[in-house]
Amino acid sequence: MKDVVGMPDENTYLIGHSMGCQTIIRYLEGLPEGTKIGGAVFVAGYLKRLTNLEDDELVRDVVREWLSTPIDLKKVKSHLPKSVAIFSDNDPYVPLDNREEYEEKLGSKIFIEHGQGHFSGSTGTTELPAALDAVIGLLS
Repeated sequence: MKDVVGMPDENTYLIGHSMGCQTIIRYLEGLPEGTKIGGAVFVAGYLKRLTNLEDDELVRDVVREWLSTPIDLKKVKSHLPKSVAIFSDNDPYVPLDNREEYEEKLGSKIFIEHGQGHFSGSTGTTELPAALDAVIGLLS
């Protein structure tokens, strides 16, 4: 991600889905002190737990690594002045209790969408106006 983003600044806005949310958070954690981005939108992000995973050893190992490797959310917040986290009330993988870290530790504004599953094409989500609205809100 570091190679793709280059040198981030207050005009840098990041959007992630699922594991991509953790990718953004871990990227922000590694930024030099004093660096701030404009904001981030997290869709179906998890920091606490996942449910209904495939019964596959590799999947479980990858998820275990993502969930057990510590993250300094205070440091992440120091680089992230504003953020939005979007969840679905029927996501089979990301329970709503994942919102707590986003809300309490990152100061994210929380939105709960109804009936959107994991926000993927396989469950019918091909557009997410709430994400566009969130980006526009971060810019204002």
